[in-house]
Amino acid sequence: MKFDTPAGPNVTDRQVVIGQPVDRVDGALKTTGTARYAYENQDVGGPPAYGVIVGAAIAKGRIESMDLTAAGASSGVLAIVTADNAGKLGVGGFYVDRALAGPDVDHYHQAVAVVVAETFEQARAAANLVQVRYAPGSGAFDLAAEAARATAPDPAKVRSPAHTEVGDFAGAFAAAPFKLDAHYRTPDQAHAMMEPHATIASWSGNQLTCWCTVQLVAWGKRDLGMILGIPPDSIRLITPYIGGGFGGKGTAASDLVMASLAARAAGRPVKVALQRTLMFNNTTHRPATMQRIRIGASADGRITAIGHESLSGNLPGGSLETATAATKLLYAGANRMTDLKIAVLDLAEGNAMRAPGEASGLMALEIAIDEMAETIGMDPVQFRIVNDTQVDPANPDRPFSTRKLIECLTTGAAQFGWSHRQAKPAQVREGRWRIGLGVAAAIRGAPITTSAARVRLDAQGHVTVETDMTDIGTGSYTILAQTAAEMLGVGVDRVTVRLGDSTFPVSSGSGGQWGAASATSGVYAACVTLRERITAALEFDAGSATFADGTVTDGARSAPLHAAAQGGELVAEEAMTYGDLAQRFAQQTFGAHFVEVAVDAATGEVRVRRMLAVCHAGRILNPKLARSQVIGSMTMGVGAALMEDMVVDTRLGFFVNHDLAGYEVPVHADIPHQDVIFLDDEDPTMSPMKAMGVGELGICGVGAAIANAVYNATGVRVRDYPVTLDKILEGLPAV
Repeated sequence: MKFDTPAGPNVTDRQVVIGQPVDRVDGALKTTGTARYAYENQDVGGPPAYGVIVGAAIAKGRIESMDLTAAGASSGVLAIVTADNAGKLGVGGFYVDRALAGPDVDHYHQAVAVVVAETFEQARAAANLVQVRYAPGSGAFDLAAEAARATAPDPAKVRSPAHTEVGDFAGAFAAAPFKLDAHYRTPDQAHAMMEPHATIASWSGNQLTCWCTVQLVAWGKRDLGMILGIPPDSIRLITPYIGGGFGGKGTAASDLVMASLAARAAGRPVKVALQRTLMFNNTTHRPATMQRIRIGASADGRITAIGHESLSGNLPGGSLETATAATKLLYAGANRMTDLKIAVLDLAEGNAMRAPGEASGLMALEIAIDEMAETIGMDPVQFRIVNDTQVDPANPDRPFSTRKLIECLTTGAAQFGWSHRQAKPAQVREGRWRIGLGVAAAIRGAPITTSAARVRLDAQGHVTVETDMTDIGTGSYTILAQTAAEMLGVGVDRVTVRLGDSTFPVSSGSGGQWGAASATSGVYAACVTLRERITAALEFDAGSATFADGTVTDGARSAPLHAAAQGGELVAEEAMTYGDLAQRFAQQTFGAHFVEVAVDAATGEVRVRRMLAVCHAGRILNPKLARSQVIGSMTMGVGAALMEDMVVDTRLGFFVNHDLAGYEVPVHADIPHQDVIFLDDEDPTMSPMKAMGVGELGICGVGAAIANAVYNATGVRVRDYPVTLDKILEGLPAV
């Protein structure tokens, strides 16, 4: 089914099931511990052995020799895989990192071996006996030091041009009566998901089956085939439950590759869970950025010039952090410039992390917008409203499909009590605490992609949905069940959803904020075909028949749904594909974040006290699940603002704080009351579902709202994240 004209009225508009706050259909499995995650599967083709990965102890150089004698003789050891016996390995189509070092080492904790033994304890003990002699080499580990050698990225590595210019930015900026020229920094950040990267791999002849943690199953199958040099059709990936990913489990990572190699070497299934201390330097992360923002404006607050430049680093051939993405679309302004540069760094690979580009870019842009508003003497909410645009500012002939940024800002301001904010910083005290309010706008792309599903109806009237879509805690099982239930006129309890198996039809996968809108559209398409087959079996007219309460009705005639399948199960498989609406319309989600902080007047410690997100993201398929996604994103935004910083040892080339003791993330005690408001709307240009993703919008702008609130509380402007007390303390007003 092809979607190439805006959606009109259809079955999903009934919102009997869609749009309702349905509880997670998989909630009982998760709360009782019976949902099987990758490492917990048991029927894997035989008793599994255990693999432990040995990570490189240098950041750059070569392996001169490896003594496996003691490790090989250790109790229970079945095999040890290194580059010497693994066979020729390639790289995947998404990650550029080599899964196995040898003889060259590309970054710290790159896998150099996997030790396989009967038990995990035996494998771990033997792994500690592997003796590796390295010849360290020189590497590049300091982004600032490499800035002068940065270059424009490979066009294939960015979604849109790395350098853009509209109008005369330089001239307009020079002529502007009010100017801002400021530099901002965001650090390297870790996904730090609860479930580690984990795989159980099992071979049967030339067929490989992996129970794994991969967000995009089709990509994982493709990339694992590319790495191992085997046909993708000989690979089956099974990943029904993923315990958090945030982009860090996008496709074939080290655990999947090393478990596959280990199982082949040992001749039996092998379980590999990447040790937490390896995850930070072995897998991908959000790369650090150095950003420069210049804004020129007139006395009435209109932006006349806006320029945004960003530098990030990566392994050779790697992608870059597209931090200028939001600036291209968020505010009006006739004279514009954006520029991206990338430096080669010998650190672990930088790649997608929740809202890649927008999250880090807005951490800078939305501070700069506040600074510009203050320079002009305008309220920061009003400054954002004045510079709203209903068309792509670089292409005025391309309107936004829907855009309610002003309504997000005004609704949030009224709900949060913004009118009580003191414009002059450091004016409000409550005992030892200085109180401040901050705001930031949010924007995140709303991509949608081809997604397929198979839907079955059996003789008992039960519906089964099958697609390789994954659930990373986002609620995929539930919204897909809601879609099928709405389309076929049954309750959610009459629908079973099966996910995360590469033998199922290829879906969008989870990532990019495209999963919900895309995967539900694939189920919609399959259900349209199944409805036609049901009405044909009942000899009803497909165009006029209605499906409700387990009954199909056509005029004066009706029949129970299950009657259509009495002659045998009815099956429909279909994919939703798309035309050029994404080119004709700027499809984006929008929001506004409001934050109240308290800063200790003597120590500079920051406490977030209140948070509000107002979101505009088309039709909300399930407000309960959507709220859960947004408050999770807001929590990650608190971490990015106040805590998270993968500290680089620029001498030895690794992230020093590579565990959850040294890399701090927010816990429940750090998070205050959070409110979320969804603006009622639908976007007919997206799909028949008229929905957009929302899971990444919630993190966009949060960091800047917190930094702006800290400034309002203290008068201290921090442009270098995270906003820690050492950066505040010196500038605090005298007690």
